[in-house]
Amino acid sequence: MRTGTKISIGLAVVAAVIAAVAGYMMMSMSPPADLDLAREKVTAKGLYTVAIAPENESFERNTLHAWIATVKAADGNPVEGAEIAIDGGMPQHGHGLPTAPAVTASLGEGRYRIEGVRFNMSGWWEFKLRVKAAAGEDDVTFNLSL
Repeated sequence: MRTGTKISIGLAVVAAVIAAVAGYMMMSMSPPADLDLAREKVTAKGLYTVAIAPENESFERNTLHAWIATVKAADGNPVEGAEIAIDGGMPQHGHGLPTAPAVTASLGEGRYRIEGVRFNMSGWWEFKLRVKAAAGEDDVTFNLSL
């Protein structure tokens, strides 16, 4: 085997080991100690207060499940007819949600069912909602530690 080939193979092995160690370290990262895990928050511009809760509190990782988002106006009244877009992911891993959750039903009293949610691993997840209704468009981000 030629020296150049041996060096190339050696560099490839070193790169693979570094990638494996980095991947393991990212997978085992703990969420920040001061992470805000509140399930009810005021949106970024203060237009709405949004609360989220899993429809079934005992949902399992890596299975599809539903969440209920409750949206209230700044005056505390339920917001009906809102459009809600869902996004999120794992900030420490640099990837988004593994599915495309969507609102599938308006349940009344400002409550909306979001289906198609799946968290495929343990760790820190962000669950982001963009609410568009009569008061305007506003965003809120929830942190989840699974």
